Amino acid sequence: MTTLTVANALAAILVPLGIAGAAMAAVCAIVAGIAVVRGSAELCAGGVAVWIPSALLSSAALFAHQWLPLLAAGAALAVVLVLGGAVRAIVNAARHRASAAVSERAVSNAPATMTRPAIATAAPTASTGAIALGRPAAAS
Repeated sequence: MTTLTVANALAAILVPLGIAGAAMAAVCAIVAGIAVVRGSAELCAGGVAVWIPSALLSSAALFAHQWLPLLAAGAALAVVLVLGGAVRAIVNAARHRASAAVSERAVSNAPATMTRPAIATAAPTASTGAIALGRPAAAS
């Protein structure tokens, strides 16, 4: 076997392996993006942690000078994280606007004056400084 034959045989194995790695990296990037939208830092860290070996696996295609799987894996993570952050910002802004509208309605619907309920007060008692032992003291 010549060196060129070995290189072609390895390329036939490593390029599909690199494409599979890029596909797994894209799935992990999507999981990380969804986690950013939901605000789950732990899930995002898990998605990125699994993305790293998947991206390294996609670099196996570099043996045959195929850069596309590695570039696709990197671009997938970058794009999904940016889109996830943008969607989270939009959702938070809409949620803030909705809560502001609700509080404005509550203020406008509130009565102008409010009466306080009468609070009954108990007559003050004098303390003798004795500690109660649970049984009544004998009258002398």
